[in-house]
Amino acid sequence: MSIEKELYMAAVSLIEARYPSGFGGAAAMKTESGKVITSVAPETKNDALSLCMEVGACLEAHKLNEAITHSVCVCREYEHSEYLILTPCGICQERLVHWGGNVQVAVSTPENKLLFKSLRELMPYHWSIVNGERL
Repeated sequence: MSIEKELYMAAVSLIEARYPSGFGGAAAMKTESGKVITSVAPETKNDALSLCMEVGACLEAHKLNEAITHSVCVCREYEHSEYLILTPCGICQERLVHWGGNVQVAVSTPENKLLFKSLRELMPYHWSIVNGERL
């Protein structure tokens, strides 16, 4: 099984276990040593406190001192809905930039196809150029 499919299935499995009904979303990331780390968004009573689904996995990778190589975020509207692949939001893209422009992330497509692109491809004009660096 490909890394991309493995991560997609890990995210779907977490959604089905954690959210047996209703809305569900999860992220799955692969580290340089081959670990698969999953996470969900914390539920909060105040939307200003909410965080993306990817944050927990990013923090876990930092804790383990391992680089993230791949990331996918998946959600569904309710238990019988199609699973949708979500491109990481701009903030999560910036979080993943910590591990460089080669990090592969799943992106949304009109066909909901499992497609990964590098952060460099997502952000060809990244602001790091002002520091004399290229993403």
